[in-house]
Amino acid sequence: MNNNDIAARYVALWNEAEPATRRDRIENLFAVDGMQLLVDPPAEAREAAADLAVSTAPLGVHGYDALDRRVTRAYEMFLAGGEYVFAAAGPAVELPANTVGVAWTMNRRDDGTPQGGGFDLLALDGDGRIVFDHQFIEGTR
Repeated sequence: MNNNDIAARYVALWNEAEPATRRDRIENLFAVDGMQLLVDPPAEAREAAADLAVSTAPLGVHGYDALDRRVTRAYEMFLAGGEYVFAAAGPAVELPANTVGVAWTMNRRDDGTPQGGGFDLLALDGDGRIVFDHQFIEGTR
């Protein structure tokens, strides 16, 4: 599998509406102990944590169950209403040490206008599964 295939599968995961298919995609894309770190959380998350005197960056999820909850919640928040869709923003970027960069946007379904986006740095194991996903969301500060 090449890096563009990994990027396409990664973006498709976040667009998946069917819970069982979404879980299957997680288990095929991530290593068993895979982790996602939200490196630069949105301002609201940082402010809420600051009110509790808790450090926020990065926020993380670890393992299939937590990844499933994370992806499901993002789907519910951004895509379930049918207004938006995630899309790759260009080809995957091949990086050293078995890492891949994936730029993405969240676009309006009706006209494709970007509404947000980000960049994920994916560290892969020897089988091409994601061990670490460092997610950077544009416009969070």
